[in-house]
Amino acid sequence: MKATIEYIEKSKYRSKVLKTLANNAKMPSEISKDTGIVQNHISNTLRQLKDHDLVECINPEVRKGRLYRLTENGEEIVDKI
Repeated sequence: MKATIEYIEKSKYRSKVLKTLANNAKMPSEISKDTGIVQNHISNTLRQLKDHDLVECINPEVRKGRLYRLTENGEEIVDKI
């Protein structure tokens, strides 16, 4: 867990994305708007967070309008940062 928190805190993008997802599921465009981070960086950041089992896509079958939310691990991390 400590290593994961350090991984998140090394990137402003990762911590901002996790914090904006703390309340509810959002599309990448909404995350971009809420955080002020350009959308292509949001996509990369979501991919990184997904690889670390911190976020998940709840409707991967759709091409547009994918929604992302925190996993249980992601929720624990947000509570600690």
